[in-house]
Amino acid sequence: MRERGIALLFAALALLVVAAPRLAPYDPGHVFDGYPYAPPMRPHVIDDRGAWHAPFAYPLTLVDPLERRYVEDRTRRTTFSSPQPWFVLGTDSLARDVLSRLLAGARLSLGISLIATLLALAVGAAIGATAGYAGGWADTWLMRVADFIIVLPLIYIVLALRGALPLVLSDVQVFTALVFVFASVGWPSVARGVRGIVVSEKQAEYAEAARALGATRSRIVLRHLLPATRGFLGVQATVLVPAFIMAEATLSYAGLGFTSRTPSWGVMLNEAAYLRTATDTPWLLAPACAIVATVFVIHWVAGAPGRWRDLAVRAKPLV
Repeated sequence: MRERGIALLFAALALLVVAAPRLAPYDPGHVFDGYPYAPPMRPHVIDDRGAWHAPFAYPLTLVDPLERRYVEDRTRRTTFSSPQPWFVLGTDSLARDVLSRLLAGARLSLGISLIATLLALAVGAAIGATAGYAGGWADTWLMRVADFIIVLPLIYIVLALRGALPLVLSDVQVFTALVFVFASVGWPSVARGVRGIVVSEKQAEYAEAARALGATRSRIVLRHLLPATRGFLGVQATVLVPAFIMAEATLSYAGLGFTSRTPSWGVMLNEAAYLRTATDTPWLLAPACAIVATVFVIHWVAGAPGRWRDLAVRAKPLV
């Protein structure tokens, strides 16, 4: 049940990565002249006369550029298909739609995290299975390398690896670099867990039977031992994805990730750091809310089966 929930969760995240830019109402890089720091426009279905309509908003008019004060024009209505824009989550300093940039940023932030997690799981599973099944010097050296990486402060290692690369990179190069940097620090914990499972399972009767039938080492590992690690790999995925989301946001916030013209959650938080955001423009904290919500959902789904089982046990009547 847990494996099914985790699989559905990551399928939903992958679908969001693919579909998020298509859900954006506007081009994330488009600048709407005259709307810097425009506040979110509330949706309505009933106008001032009491008539019902499809969801709409009242257009905003900038009345004080210094104080960035807007008023609603109650004489008109606007929708996403109208000439007047509808800013569901407001705009940023360059008058770009925050909702569109938030959805476009999901492709980068979640895409990096998902691909880096898959790569870390693949590398960790391969190294862990090799060490656990081969034993001897291969096991010793591979696990010492994994231990060395694990004991290091990972956030500083990520910063150092990214800092070692050229500062100015294209978006594709930044994406690729972050994937490999994250996978490089994520595989050791996976390898140690897989190695422990393989060491235990290779002594099981089904593995001994496969060897007695003449199965090769690679077939035993791929067809018999690695499938026993699926539950562990699923749990590791729910740990790595949130960590990589936070790492991407940290690097972009520090200026080592994507450039300011590229919408990612970390870049958007960096742009919001130079204002009294909490009081003046709280809608610019939407990327932080997206990060918190994504991490919460991942951990909730990962622990939901056990939670519901505990609730069922507590609710069971005492006889």
